[in-house]
Amino acid sequence: MREQPSAPYLDAVIGYGTRGPGRFHVPGHKGGQGADPGLRFGIGERALWLDIPQDIWGVDIGPSPTPYEEAERLAAEAHGAARTWFLTNGATQGNHALCLALAPLGTRIVAQRNSHASLIDGLVLSGGVPAFVPPEYDAELGMAHGVEPASLEAALAETPDARAAFIVSPTYYGMAAEVGGCIEVAHAAGVPLVVDQAWGAHFGFHEALPASALALGADAVITSTHKIGGSLTQSAMLHVGVDSRVDANALARAVRLVRSTSPSSLLLASLDGARRQLALHGEQLLHETLQAIDACREKLATIPGIALVDSQFVGRPGVAGYDPMRIVVDVRETGRTGYEVADALRRSYDAIPELATQATLVFLVGLGERRETLLRLAGDLEEIVKRIATSGTVSAIVRPPASLRNEMAVPPREAFLGVAEVVGVDDAVGRISCEAIAGYPPGIPALLPGERISGETVAYLRELVASGARLHGASDARFERVNVLVAS
Repeated sequence: MREQPSAPYLDAVIGYGTRGPGRFHVPGHKGGQGADPGLRFGIGERALWLDIPQDIWGVDIGPSPTPYEEAERLAAEAHGAARTWFLTNGATQGNHALCLALAPLGTRIVAQRNSHASLIDGLVLSGGVPAFVPPEYDAELGMAHGVEPASLEAALAETPDARAAFIVSPTYYGMAAEVGGCIEVAHAAGVPLVVDQAWGAHFGFHEALPASALALGADAVITSTHKIGGSLTQSAMLHVGVDSRVDANALARAVRLVRSTSPSSLLLASLDGARRQLALHGEQLLHETLQAIDACREKLATIPGIALVDSQFVGRPGVAGYDPMRIVVDVRETGRTGYEVADALRRSYDAIPELATQATLVFLVGLGERRETLLRLAGDLEEIVKRIATSGTVSAIVRPPASLRNEMAVPPREAFLGVAEVVGVDDAVGRISCEAIAGYPPGIPALLPGERISGETVAYLRELVASGARLHGASDARFERVNVLVAS
Protein backbone atom coordinates (compact mmCIF):
# COMPACT_ATOMS: atom_id res chain seq x y z
CA MET A 1 0.00 0.00 0.00
CA ARG A 2 1.28 3.44 -0.94
CA GLU A 3 1.22 6.05 1.82
CA GLN A 4 -0.52 9.41 1.53
CA PRO A 5 2.78 11.38 1.29
CA SER A 6 3.17 10.13 -2.28
CA ALA A 7 1.53 11.73 -5.32
CA PRO A 8 2.06 8.97 -7.89
CA TYR A 9 0.34 10.52 -10.89
CA LEU A 10 1.78 13.99 -10.29
CA ASP A 11 5.25 12.49 -9.86
CA ALA A 12 4.89 10.37 -13.02
CA VAL A 13 3.78 13.34 -15.10
CA ILE A 14 6.66 15.45 -13.82
CA GLY A 15 9.05 12.59 -14.53
CA TYR A 16 7.90 12.23 -18.13
CA GLY A 17 7.54 15.93 -18.79
CA THR A 18 11.01 16.90 -17.58
CA ARG A 19 13.20 14.05 -18.85
CA GLY A 20 13.22 15.26 -22.45
CA PRO A 21 11.33 12.48 -24.25
CA GLY A 22 10.82 12.43 -27.99
CA ARG A 23 7.32 13.90 -28.16
CA PHE A 24 6.01 12.42 -31.39
CA HIS A 25 2.44 12.64 -30.11
CA VAL A 26 -0.15 15.28 -29.21
CA PRO A 27 -0.37 18.03 -28.06
CA GLY A 28 1.04 19.88 -31.03
CA HIS A 29 2.94 22.45 -28.99
CA LYS A 30 5.43 19.62 -28.18
CA GLY A 31 6.18 20.66 -24.64
CA GLY A 32 6.08 24.35 -25.46
CA GLN A 33 8.32 24.73 -28.49
CA GLY A 34 5.32 25.18 -30.77
CA ALA A 35 3.30 27.33 -28.36
CA ASP A 36 2.60 31.02 -28.76
CA PRO A 37 5.27 33.09 -26.97
CA GLY A 38 2.61 34.87 -24.93
CA LEU A 39 1.26 31.55 -23.70
CA ARG A 40 4.76 30.33 -22.85
CA PHE A 41 5.39 33.50 -20.87
CA GLY A 42 1.99 33.44 -19.19
CA ILE A 43 1.90 29.88 -17.89
CA GLY A 44 5.59 29.03 -18.04
CA GLU A 45 7.63 26.40 -19.79
CA ARG A 46 7.14 23.88 -17.00
CA ALA A 47 3.36 23.79 -17.35
CA LEU A 48 3.78 23.09 -21.07
CA TRP A 49 6.31 20.32 -20.36
CA LEU A 50 3.70 18.64 -18.13
CA ASP A 51 0.85 18.94 -20.63
CA ILE A 52 0.91 15.36 -21.89
CA PRO A 53 -1.74 13.11 -23.45
CA GLN A 54 -3.50 10.06 -22.14
CA ASP A 55 -1.94 6.62 -22.68
CA ILE A 56 1.66 7.36 -21.78
CA TRP A 57 3.55 4.30 -20.58
CA GLY A 58 4.39 4.53 -16.91
CA VAL A 59 1.79 7.25 -16.28
CA ASP A 60 -1.64 5.83 -17.03
CA ILE A 61 -0.82 2.63 -18.90
CA GLY A 62 1.51 -0.22 -18.00
CA PRO A 63 1.49 -2.78 -15.19
CA SER A 64 -1.41 -2.30 -12.81
CA PRO A 65 -1.68 -0.39 -10.59
CA THR A 66 -0.50 2.45 -12.78
CA PRO A 67 0.37 5.79 -11.18
CA TYR A 68 -3.04 7.06 -12.27
CA GLU A 69 -4.85 4.12 -10.69
CA GLU A 70 -2.84 4.62 -7.50
CA ALA A 71 -3.72 8.32 -7.42
CA GLU A 72 -7.47 7.61 -7.54
CA ARG A 73 -7.07 4.87 -4.92
CA LEU A 74 -5.25 7.23 -2.58
CA ALA A 75 -7.97 9.84 -3.09
CA ALA A 76 -10.63 7.29 -2.17
CA GLU A 77 -8.66 6.37 0.95
CA ALA A 78 -8.17 10.01 1.97
CA HIS A 79 -11.86 10.85 1.60
CA GLY A 80 -13.21 7.60 3.06
CA ALA A 81 -14.70 6.34 -0.20
CA ALA A 82 -14.84 2.87 -1.68
CA ARG A 83 -13.93 4.26 -5.09
CA THR A 84 -13.07 7.70 -6.48
CA TRP A 85 -12.90 9.09 -10.00
CA PHE A 86 -10.94 12.20 -11.00
CA LEU A 87 -13.06 14.61 -13.08
CA THR A 88 -11.73 17.21 -15.52
CA ASN A 89 -15.06 18.89 -16.24
CA GLY A 90 -15.86 19.82 -12.68
CA ALA A 91 -18.72 18.63 -10.51
CA THR A 92 -20.85 19.09 -13.63
CA GLN A 93 -19.31 15.92 -15.06
CA GLY A 94 -20.12 14.07 -11.85
CA ASN A 95 -23.77 15.11 -11.97
CA HIS A 96 -24.03 14.04 -15.61
CA ALA A 97 -22.53 10.62 -14.84
CA LEU A 98 -24.75 10.08 -11.81
CA CYS A 99 -27.88 10.89 -13.80
CA LEU A 100 -26.86 8.49 -16.56
CA ALA A 101 -26.20 5.73 -14.01
CA LEU A 102 -29.14 6.30 -11.65
CA ALA A 103 -31.82 7.95 -13.79
CA PRO A 104 -32.04 6.27 -17.20
CA LEU A 105 -34.86 7.01 -19.63
CA GLY A 106 -38.19 7.32 -17.82
CA THR A 107 -36.76 6.64 -14.36
CA ARG A 108 -37.92 8.93 -11.56
CA ILE A 109 -35.72 10.49 -8.91
CA VAL A 110 -36.27 12.93 -6.06
CA ALA A 111 -34.01 15.99 -6.21
CA GLN A 112 -33.56 19.13 -4.15
CA ARG A 113 -35.16 21.98 -6.12
CA ASN A 114 -32.16 24.29 -5.72
CA SER A 115 -29.71 21.73 -7.09
CA HIS A 116 -27.07 22.95 -9.50
CA ALA A 117 -28.15 23.37 -13.11
CA SER A 118 -25.82 20.52 -14.14
CA LEU A 119 -28.10 18.02 -12.42
CA ILE A 120 -30.96 19.01 -14.71
CA ASP A 121 -28.59 18.94 -17.67
CA GLY A 122 -27.74 15.40 -16.62
CA LEU A 123 -31.43 14.48 -16.72
CA VAL A 124 -31.66 15.95 -20.20
CA LEU A 125 -28.88 13.56 -21.20
CA SER A 126 -30.29 10.53 -19.39
CA GLY A 127 -34.03 11.02 -19.84
CA GLY A 128 -34.73 10.74 -16.11
CA VAL A 129 -37.72 12.50 -14.59
CA PRO A 130 -37.37 14.59 -11.41
CA ALA A 131 -39.77 15.05 -8.55
CA PHE A 132 -38.59 18.00 -6.51
CA VAL A 133 -38.28 18.54 -2.79
CA PRO A 134 -38.10 22.25 -1.87
CA PRO A 135 -35.30 23.50 0.37
CA GLU A 136 -35.91 25.62 3.41
CA TYR A 137 -35.95 29.27 2.38
CA ASP A 138 -34.86 32.41 4.23
CA ALA A 139 -37.12 35.11 2.82
CA GLU A 140 -35.36 37.84 4.80
CA LEU A 141 -32.08 37.35 2.92
CA GLY A 142 -33.41 35.68 -0.22
CA MET A 143 -31.29 32.63 0.58
CA ALA A 144 -32.10 28.94 0.08
CA HIS A 145 -30.78 26.51 2.70
CA GLY A 146 -30.77 22.71 2.82
CA VAL A 147 -33.53 20.12 2.73
CA GLU A 148 -34.99 18.89 6.00
CA PRO A 149 -35.16 15.10 6.43
CA ALA A 150 -38.92 15.32 6.97
CA SER A 151 -39.34 17.12 3.65
CA LEU A 152 -37.26 14.48 1.87
CA GLU A 153 -39.29 11.74 3.54
CA ALA A 154 -42.54 13.30 2.33
CA ALA A 155 -41.20 13.69 -1.22
CA LEU A 156 -40.08 10.06 -1.32
CA ALA A 157 -43.46 8.93 -0.01
CA GLU A 158 -45.12 10.86 -2.83
CA THR A 159 -42.72 9.29 -5.34
CA PRO A 160 -42.67 5.59 -4.39
CA ASP A 161 -41.04 4.61 -7.70
CA ALA A 162 -38.07 6.94 -7.19
CA ARG A 163 -34.74 5.25 -7.85
CA ALA A 164 -32.50 7.73 -6.03
CA ALA A 165 -32.51 10.95 -4.02
CA PHE A 166 -30.19 13.94 -4.60
CA ILE A 167 -29.52 16.72 -2.08
CA VAL A 168 -27.06 19.64 -1.76
CA SER A 169 -24.83 20.26 1.28
CA PRO A 170 -23.27 22.70 1.89
CA THR A 171 -24.89 25.53 -0.01
CA TYR A 172 -23.05 28.35 -1.75
CA TYR A 173 -23.34 30.28 1.52
CA GLY A 174 -21.74 27.51 3.59
CA MET A 175 -24.90 26.18 5.22
CA ALA A 176 -24.83 22.41 5.74
CA ALA A 177 -27.97 20.29 5.84
CA GLU A 178 -28.80 17.49 8.25
CA VAL A 179 -27.19 14.98 5.92
CA GLY A 180 -27.24 12.08 8.36
CA GLY A 181 -31.00 12.36 8.79
CA CYS A 182 -31.50 12.55 5.02
CA ILE A 183 -29.39 9.41 4.58
CA GLU A 184 -31.57 7.54 7.09
CA VAL A 185 -34.74 8.68 5.31
CA ALA A 186 -33.46 7.70 1.86
CA HIS A 187 -32.23 4.30 3.00
CA ALA A 188 -35.51 3.62 4.80
CA ALA A 189 -37.22 4.26 1.46
CA GLY A 190 -34.82 1.83 -0.22
CA VAL A 191 -32.98 4.38 -2.38
CA PRO A 192 -29.39 5.70 -2.41
CA LEU A 193 -28.69 9.24 -1.32
CA VAL A 194 -26.39 11.34 -3.51
CA VAL A 195 -24.90 14.47 -1.94
CA ASP A 196 -23.64 17.38 -4.01
CA GLN A 197 -20.84 18.40 -1.65
CA ALA A 198 -19.18 20.50 -4.32
CA TRP A 199 -18.47 23.29 -1.83
CA GLY A 200 -17.18 20.90 0.85
CA ALA A 201 -14.16 19.10 -0.60
CA HIS A 202 -12.33 20.04 2.61
CA PHE A 203 -14.94 18.50 4.91
CA GLY A 204 -13.52 15.70 7.02
CA PHE A 205 -10.08 17.27 7.35
CA HIS A 206 -10.74 19.44 10.43
CA GLU A 207 -13.02 18.92 13.41
CA ALA A 208 -14.36 22.49 13.25
CA LEU A 209 -15.96 21.77 9.86
CA PRO A 210 -19.19 19.89 9.19
CA ALA A 211 -18.77 16.14 8.80
CA SER A 212 -18.14 14.72 5.35
CA ALA A 213 -21.22 13.16 3.75
CA LEU A 214 -19.12 10.06 3.05
CA ALA A 215 -18.34 9.66 6.75
CA LEU A 216 -22.06 9.92 7.50
CA GLY A 217 -22.89 7.11 5.05
CA ALA A 218 -23.86 8.83 1.80
CA ASP A 219 -23.92 6.52 -1.21
CA ALA A 220 -22.27 8.90 -3.67
CA VAL A 221 -20.70 12.32 -3.18
CA ILE A 222 -19.36 14.98 -5.55
CA THR A 223 -16.58 17.27 -4.34
CA SER A 224 -15.31 20.25 -6.38
CA THR A 225 -11.71 20.06 -5.24
CA HIS A 226 -10.85 23.25 -7.11
CA LYS A 227 -13.27 25.37 -5.07
CA ILE A 228 -11.47 25.21 -1.72
CA GLY A 229 -9.34 22.05 -1.91
CA GLY A 230 -6.47 23.60 -3.88
CA SER A 231 -6.59 21.93 -7.30
CA LEU A 232 -6.84 23.72 -10.64
CA THR A 233 -10.10 25.20 -11.92
CA GLN A 234 -12.41 22.63 -13.53
CA SER A 235 -11.06 19.66 -11.53
CA ALA A 236 -13.26 17.67 -9.15
CA MET A 237 -13.83 14.20 -7.72
CA LEU A 238 -16.71 11.75 -7.68
CA HIS A 239 -16.83 9.29 -4.78
CA VAL A 240 -18.83 6.14 -4.09
CA GLY A 241 -19.31 5.45 -0.40
CA VAL A 242 -18.49 2.30 1.51
CA ASP A 243 -21.43 -0.16 1.39
CA SER A 244 -22.99 2.08 -1.25
CA ARG A 245 -26.34 1.35 -2.86
CA VAL A 246 -24.90 2.79 -6.10
CA ASP A 247 -23.62 0.26 -8.64
CA ALA A 248 -19.98 1.32 -9.03
CA ASN A 249 -19.60 -0.57 -12.31
CA ALA A 250 -22.61 1.18 -13.85
CA LEU A 251 -21.30 4.52 -12.62
CA ALA A 252 -17.85 3.78 -14.08
CA ARG A 253 -19.45 3.22 -17.49
CA ALA A 254 -21.27 6.53 -17.20
CA VAL A 255 -18.09 8.36 -16.16
CA ARG A 256 -16.34 7.03 -19.24
CA LEU A 257 -19.19 8.24 -21.42
CA VAL A 258 -18.92 11.86 -20.24
CA ARG A 259 -15.12 11.93 -19.98
CA SER A 260 -12.93 13.45 -22.68
CA THR A 261 -10.56 11.09 -24.43
CA SER A 262 -8.02 13.92 -24.04
CA PRO A 263 -8.22 14.76 -20.33
CA SER A 264 -5.86 17.46 -19.10
CA SER A 265 -2.87 15.97 -17.33
CA LEU A 266 -2.47 19.30 -15.54
CA LEU A 267 -5.95 19.07 -14.03
CA LEU A 268 -5.50 15.42 -13.07
CA ALA A 269 -2.09 16.06 -11.54
CA SER A 270 -3.49 18.98 -9.57
CA LEU A 271 -6.10 16.66 -8.05
CA ASP A 272 -3.38 14.24 -6.98
CA GLY A 273 -1.40 17.07 -5.40
CA ALA A 274 -4.45 18.60 -3.72
CA ARG A 275 -5.35 15.23 -2.20
CA ARG A 276 -1.85 14.88 -0.78
CA GLN A 277 -1.96 18.42 0.60
CA LEU A 278 -5.29 17.83 2.34
CA ALA A 279 -4.29 14.42 3.67
CA LEU A 280 -0.92 15.52 5.04
CA HIS A 281 -1.36 19.16 5.99
CA GLY A 282 -5.06 19.91 5.64
CA GLU A 283 -5.77 19.94 9.38
CA GLN A 284 -2.96 22.39 10.18
CA LEU A 285 -3.63 24.59 7.14
CA LEU A 286 -7.31 24.76 8.03
CA HIS A 287 -6.47 25.46 11.68
CA GLU A 288 -4.31 28.44 10.71
CA THR A 289 -6.85 29.65 8.17
CA LEU A 290 -9.72 29.46 10.64
CA GLN A 291 -7.73 31.56 13.10
CA ALA A 292 -7.22 34.18 10.38
CA ILE A 293 -10.94 34.09 9.56
CA ASP A 294 -11.82 34.66 13.22
CA ALA A 295 -9.65 37.79 13.27
CA CYS A 296 -11.35 39.04 10.10
CA ARG A 297 -14.81 38.39 11.55
CA GLU A 298 -13.95 40.34 14.70
CA LYS A 299 -13.06 43.33 12.55
CA LEU A 300 -16.12 42.98 10.34
CA ALA A 301 -18.40 42.83 13.38
CA THR A 302 -17.37 46.41 14.26
CA ILE A 303 -18.43 47.92 10.93
CA PRO A 304 -21.76 49.79 11.12
CA GLY A 305 -24.30 48.48 8.63
CA ILE A 306 -22.59 45.08 8.26
CA ALA A 307 -23.94 41.86 9.80
CA LEU A 308 -22.28 38.45 9.61
CA VAL A 309 -24.17 35.45 8.31
CA ASP A 310 -22.46 32.54 10.02
CA SER A 311 -22.80 29.90 12.75
CA GLN A 312 -25.65 31.79 14.39
CA PHE A 313 -27.82 30.38 11.60
CA VAL A 314 -27.21 26.80 12.76
CA GLY A 315 -30.46 25.41 14.11
CA ARG A 316 -32.66 27.26 11.66
CA PRO A 317 -34.70 25.11 9.27
CA GLY A 318 -32.38 23.52 6.72
CA VAL A 319 -29.19 24.50 8.58
CA ALA A 320 -27.52 21.82 10.70
CA GLY A 321 -23.97 23.11 10.35
CA TYR A 322 -21.87 25.92 8.93
CA ASP A 323 -18.64 26.05 6.95
CA PRO A 324 -16.55 29.01 8.18
CA MET A 325 -14.48 29.01 4.97
CA ARG A 326 -17.10 31.36 3.56
CA ILE A 327 -17.31 34.90 4.99
CA VAL A 328 -20.87 35.99 4.28
CA VAL A 329 -21.91 39.55 5.09
CA ASP A 330 -25.36 41.09 5.09
CA VAL A 331 -25.06 44.64 3.72
CA ARG A 332 -28.73 45.69 3.75
CA GLU A 333 -28.28 48.22 6.56
CA THR A 334 -25.70 50.14 4.52
CA GLY A 335 -28.49 51.32 2.27
CA ARG A 336 -26.59 49.83 -0.67
CA THR A 337 -27.03 46.57 -2.51
CA GLY A 338 -24.44 43.83 -2.49
CA TYR A 339 -23.85 44.58 -6.17
CA GLU A 340 -23.01 48.21 -5.38
CA VAL A 341 -20.67 47.32 -2.51
CA ALA A 342 -18.93 44.68 -4.65
CA ASP A 343 -18.47 47.15 -7.49
CA ALA A 344 -17.00 49.74 -5.13
CA LEU A 345 -14.61 47.16 -3.67
CA ARG A 346 -13.45 46.20 -7.13
CA ARG A 347 -12.99 49.77 -8.32
CA SER A 348 -11.17 51.04 -5.23
CA TYR A 349 -9.19 48.04 -3.99
CA ASP A 350 -9.31 45.43 -6.76
CA ALA A 351 -10.93 43.05 -4.24
CA ILE A 352 -13.29 40.60 -5.95
CA PRO A 353 -15.89 38.67 -3.91
CA GLU A 354 -17.07 35.24 -4.95
CA LEU A 355 -20.72 36.29 -5.01
CA ALA A 356 -22.80 39.42 -4.71
CA THR A 357 -26.57 39.43 -4.28
CA GLN A 358 -29.01 42.18 -3.53
CA ALA A 359 -28.54 41.65 0.21
CA THR A 360 -25.23 39.85 0.72
CA LEU A 361 -21.62 39.38 -0.28
CA VAL A 362 -19.80 36.05 -0.12
CA PHE A 363 -16.01 36.02 0.25
CA LEU A 364 -14.45 32.61 -0.36
CA VAL A 365 -11.44 31.74 1.77
CA GLY A 366 -8.84 29.26 0.52
CA LEU A 367 -6.43 26.92 2.28
CA GLY A 368 -3.59 28.83 3.84
CA GLU A 369 -5.20 32.25 3.43
CA ARG A 370 -3.07 34.72 5.36
CA ARG A 371 -4.30 36.69 8.35
CA GLU A 372 -3.04 39.99 6.97
CA THR A 373 -4.87 39.40 3.69
CA LEU A 374 -8.19 38.87 5.44
CA LEU A 375 -7.67 41.81 7.79
CA ARG A 376 -6.93 43.98 4.79
CA LEU A 377 -10.21 42.82 3.24
CA ALA A 378 -12.06 43.83 6.40
CA GLY A 379 -10.36 47.23 6.33
CA ASP A 380 -11.18 47.72 2.66
CA LEU A 381 -14.82 46.88 3.30
CA GLU A 382 -14.93 49.28 6.24
CA GLU A 383 -13.63 52.11 4.06
CA ILE A 384 -16.12 51.35 1.30
CA VAL A 385 -19.03 51.34 3.74
CA LYS A 386 -17.89 54.68 5.19
CA ARG A 387 -17.74 56.12 1.71
CA ILE A 388 -20.94 54.88 0.07
CA ALA A 389 -23.35 53.98 2.91
CA THR A 390 -26.60 55.89 2.89
CA SER A 391 -29.76 56.02 4.92
CA GLY A 392 -32.41 53.38 4.59
CA THR A 393 -32.38 49.60 4.27
CA VAL A 394 -32.17 47.53 1.12
CA SER A 395 -34.62 44.66 0.79
CA ALA A 396 -33.47 41.28 -0.51
CA ILE A 397 -34.84 40.02 -3.81
CA VAL A 398 -37.08 37.26 -2.54
CA ARG A 399 -37.76 34.24 -4.65
CA PRO A 400 -41.50 33.51 -4.80
CA PRO A 401 -42.22 30.26 -2.92
CA ALA A 402 -44.22 29.04 -5.90
CA SER A 403 -41.03 28.98 -8.01
CA LEU A 404 -39.66 26.25 -5.75
CA ARG A 405 -42.71 24.16 -6.61
CA ASN A 406 -43.13 24.91 -10.31
CA GLU A 407 -45.14 22.29 -12.16
CA MET A 408 -42.88 19.86 -14.07
CA ALA A 409 -45.24 19.47 -17.02
CA VAL A 410 -42.98 17.30 -19.21
CA PRO A 411 -39.60 15.57 -18.61
CA PRO A 412 -36.57 17.89 -18.99
CA ARG A 413 -35.24 15.88 -21.92
CA GLU A 414 -38.52 16.15 -23.83
CA ALA A 415 -38.65 19.90 -23.31
CA PHE A 416 -35.00 20.58 -24.09
CA LEU A 417 -34.93 18.47 -27.25
CA GLY A 418 -38.47 19.28 -28.37
CA VAL A 419 -39.51 21.79 -31.01
CA ALA A 420 -39.19 25.26 -29.50
CA GLU A 421 -40.34 28.72 -30.40
CA VAL A 422 -39.16 32.07 -29.09
CA VAL A 423 -41.78 34.28 -27.48
CA GLY A 424 -41.83 37.38 -25.32
CA VAL A 425 -41.64 36.56 -21.62
CA ASP A 426 -45.11 37.98 -20.96
CA ASP A 427 -46.52 35.66 -23.60
CA ALA A 428 -44.58 32.74 -22.09
CA VAL A 429 -46.62 32.61 -18.88
CA GLY A 430 -48.42 29.27 -18.80
CA ARG A 431 -46.16 27.79 -21.49
CA ILE A 432 -43.52 25.08 -20.95
CA SER A 433 -39.91 26.26 -20.74
CA CYS A 434 -37.21 24.75 -22.95
CA GLU A 435 -34.47 26.52 -20.99
CA ALA A 436 -32.78 26.28 -17.62
CA ILE A 437 -32.34 29.84 -16.35
CA ALA A 438 -30.49 30.73 -13.18
CA GLY A 439 -29.01 33.77 -11.53
CA TYR A 440 -25.26 33.14 -11.67
CA PRO A 441 -23.45 32.57 -9.50
CA PRO A 442 -24.52 30.37 -7.75
CA GLY A 443 -26.22 28.72 -10.72
CA ILE A 444 -29.41 27.57 -9.03
CA PRO A 445 -32.16 27.52 -11.66
CA ALA A 446 -35.30 29.57 -11.14
CA LEU A 447 -36.72 27.94 -14.26
CA LEU A 448 -36.08 24.48 -15.67
CA PRO A 449 -36.76 22.81 -19.01
CA GLY A 450 -40.08 21.06 -18.70
CA GLU A 451 -41.49 23.43 -16.08
CA ARG A 452 -44.55 25.54 -16.70
CA ILE A 453 -43.64 29.22 -16.60
CA SER A 454 -45.44 31.23 -13.94
CA GLY A 455 -45.94 34.96 -13.70
CA GLU A 456 -44.16 34.94 -10.35
CA THR A 457 -41.05 33.35 -11.85
CA VAL A 458 -41.02 35.85 -14.72
CA ALA A 459 -41.25 38.75 -12.26
CA TYR A 460 -38.44 37.28 -10.12
CA LEU A 461 -36.07 36.82 -13.07
CA ARG A 462 -36.83 40.33 -14.31
CA GLU A 463 -36.00 41.71 -10.87
CA LEU A 464 -32.69 39.82 -10.88
CA VAL A 465 -31.75 41.31 -14.27
CA ALA A 466 -32.73 44.79 -13.16
CA SER A 467 -30.61 44.47 -10.03
CA GLY A 468 -27.49 43.66 -12.03
CA ALA A 469 -27.44 39.87 -11.72
CA ARG A 470 -26.33 37.71 -14.65
CA LEU A 471 -28.67 35.04 -15.98
CA HIS A 472 -26.95 31.76 -16.75
CA GLY A 473 -28.50 29.52 -19.40
CA ALA A 474 -30.87 32.13 -20.76
CA SER A 475 -30.87 32.46 -24.55
CA ASP A 476 -31.65 36.15 -24.03
CA ALA A 477 -29.47 37.66 -21.31
CA ARG A 478 -31.90 40.59 -20.95
CA PHE A 479 -34.75 38.11 -20.37
CA GLU A 480 -37.08 39.75 -22.84
CA ARG A 481 -37.67 36.55 -24.83
CA VAL A 482 -37.55 32.88 -23.94
CA ASN A 483 -37.72 29.51 -25.68
CA VAL A 484 -40.92 27.57 -25.00
CA LEU A 485 -42.16 24.20 -26.21
CA VAL A 486 -44.37 24.27 -29.28
CA ALA A 487 -47.76 22.87 -28.36
CA SER A 488 -48.47 19.56 -30.07
